[in-house]
Amino acid sequence: MTRQLRILALACGSLLLPMLSSAQELKPDRRFTEWDSNKDGKLTREELPERNRKNFGRVDTDKDGFISLREHLTFLGRLPRNRNQARQPRALQGVRIEKNIAYAGTDNPRQTLDLALPEKRTTDKPLAVIAYIHGGGWRQGSKEGGLNRLNLYLKTGRYAGVSIGYRLSGEAKWPQQLYDCKAAIRWLKANSKKYGFDPKRIAVYGTSAGGHLVAMLGVTGHRKDLEGELGPYKDYSGRVAAVIDYFGPSQFLLMNSKPGRMDHDAADSPESLLIGGPIQENKEKTLHAAPMSYISKKACPFLIIHGTKDVLVPVHQSEILDKALDKVEVESIFIRVEGGGHGVRGAPLDQAGLAFLDKHFWGKEAQLADKTVQNSELRARRPEKKSK
Repeated sequence: MTRQLRILALACGSLLLPMLSSAQELKPDRRFTEWDSNKDGKLTREELPERNRKNFGRVDTDKDGFISLREHLTFLGRLPRNRNQARQPRALQGVRIEKNIAYAGTDNPRQTLDLALPEKRTTDKPLAVIAYIHGGGWRQGSKEGGLNRLNLYLKTGRYAGVSIGYRLSGEAKWPQQLYDCKAAIRWLKANSKKYGFDPKRIAVYGTSAGGHLVAMLGVTGHRKDLEGELGPYKDYSGRVAAVIDYFGPSQFLLMNSKPGRMDHDAADSPESLLIGGPIQENKEKTLHAAPMSYISKKACPFLIIHGTKDVLVPVHQSEILDKALDKVEVESIFIRVEGGGHGVRGAPLDQAGLAFLDKHFWGKEAQLADKTVQNSELRARRPEKKSK
């Protein structure tokens, strides 16, 4: 075998190894079986023996609040490690960061937030706040890396950045996720003087499942019955002042009305797992989780961004939300990304978000209107190096 062929064989082998290991049926060892007290195929911190709990964060590499069988076996050295797993977000420059702040008065790591403050403020007024809420189908994902999505805002010196964690559907069913987010907003308001930001200028920005949660925050700020009872700051409101919603669902019961990759009505769909049962068989509870159920003049301004080729959350979900907000005369700017799929991003979209918040929070002029942009243009452009 020539040297080139040997190199190619080794390269192919290294690529195939993770594929083969993922295709194998993993068998739990004795310890995993004993510790998995509820037999759900994953381990919580509480299920581990006390002496092993100190390693929980090291083993839970995807930071979803559970240890999967694969994570357990990988930690023990019985499976090859994925070098791309648990990649640390790049360090932000020019900000002071406080991580893992408990906002709900509990020791649950999911009910924490990360806070970033610009070291050089460009205003004498209190900072505005933009809080990111992550996606992941309400069943995975974490707040880690969320602050990096807010770098454009932080660099202006006018915004504090926040990344909010919340309990996933494997741990808690709806509406606990909304209650977590509202408790986080109340914490921000109660601690605004300490950190120097304005409690009346808090915006939320979410993607996918996070887009759903920020939309819920945006349309239910006036609903005291949807505040929940979490945390010590019940005298404050979870109302927010603006929403940036990237491809979030707005009406679960209509998810299957448009072509897509997923059966959202299935018992194991992300929406059904969030609700606690098949959504079409639990319509009342499903409607309780729909932003479309709470549209009124009391909603805050929205910027909605969605790709037309999204096969996970149909663009129709944003179209009906935008039309409903327009109907009650609440400002809603809808940017349709032609050809964009789920997870669409780009510097022009980030700049639109900044312009949207600068208009509402700082009185800056901005030409904002519904529009369609081409996904190919987003990929071709590069972020601006300097922030005004």
